[in-house]
Amino acid sequence: MPTPLPLNPDLKNLPVYQPGRPIEEVARELGLPAADIIKLASNENPFGPSPRALAAMQKALAGVNLYPDGNAFYLKQKLAGKLGVEPTNLILGNGSNEIIEFAGHALLGCNGAGASPDVVVSQYCFAVYPIVTKLFGANLITVPAKNYGHDLTAMLRALTPHTRIVFVANPNNPTGTLAPREEVIRFVNDVPDDVLLVMDEAYLDFLDDPLDLVSLVRLGTRPNLILMRTFSKIYGLAGLRIGYGIGNPEFIAALEKIRQPFNINLLAQTAALAALDDTEHVRKTRENNFAGLELFAKAFRHLKLEYVPSHANFILVRVGDGQRVFEALQRQGVIVRPMGGYQLPEWIRISIGTPPENERCLAALKTVLK
Repeated sequence: MPTPLPLNPDLKNLPVYQPGRPIEEVARELGLPAADIIKLASNENPFGPSPRALAAMQKALAGVNLYPDGNAFYLKQKLAGKLGVEPTNLILGNGSNEIIEFAGHALLGCNGAGASPDVVVSQYCFAVYPIVTKLFGANLITVPAKNYGHDLTAMLRALTPHTRIVFVANPNNPTGTLAPREEVIRFVNDVPDDVLLVMDEAYLDFLDDPLDLVSLVRLGTRPNLILMRTFSKIYGLAGLRIGYGIGNPEFIAALEKIRQPFNINLLAQTAALAALDDTEHVRKTRENNFAGLELFAKAFRHLKLEYVPSHANFILVRVGDGQRVFEALQRQGVIVRPMGGYQLPEWIRISIGTPPENERCLAALKTVLK
């Protein structure tokens, strides 16, 4: 029976985000022991959380009857010191996804009788950008990709007088592409001052020599720029949902009005604070990721499979019928990500796992492709 409630009409055509399937669900469905299944679908850290974060959370457990620090004072102080910015440059979110939603509330809300605002994204962009755009009733302008990555010149041309936000993930998810430094610098400088440029840097920590855009925030030269980062990937805290934005203090203050009280729970704050000091865990994760990317790239070349060279902690490979290969791998206890939802039905995305997990995935893939 349909609901009699007068729902927001924008919900009718709102796409639904499809996450990677959890191990427990696949185990139940296929009748396999959960311990025999590996998940290489959601770009998670294969080594788990930072050991320092685990130890800190153990100590903090006795305090979960109390509300957390609503302003995350200590975490903001440490992050600000690490980045060379002020705490007023920072906002914390329940994952960086919440920062995206904050931006929507701030800039895509009801504009009265005026024209609906525009949001510019790239083809093969992170799925949450279109979802948030449509949630707020804004117009989505999708610019064709160039070599599976951002065509920043074309995106600049696509801006309209009604554009309020442009999203760029660099490195990009789900393709792993990295925009050239010179193009990014030119793009950041050329986006009009009245358009918010959201640079999603969730995978920045996997780069050898990342472009430093924090300096622009530090200097205050681009007040329309906000950088998004996360503790989910390199620090292995995906299950705690904690990310942050770095931007102009006045804009950050506006977002703080939107943020729900206590959106970052006690354990998330505690774990993130400890993880920032765990340089060994970060080093180990990065080294494993570089080796895993090379392993898969070499194997794909040998198998004559097209792939997109990746700068993140996953790799995109063309396998023919992506959904069929995904299902066949799943029956062998290997969960990857089919890319039909990203208009890439012939592709799958494989997250980098531990060396044994990577080898097992490749062995299963070879069997499936035969």
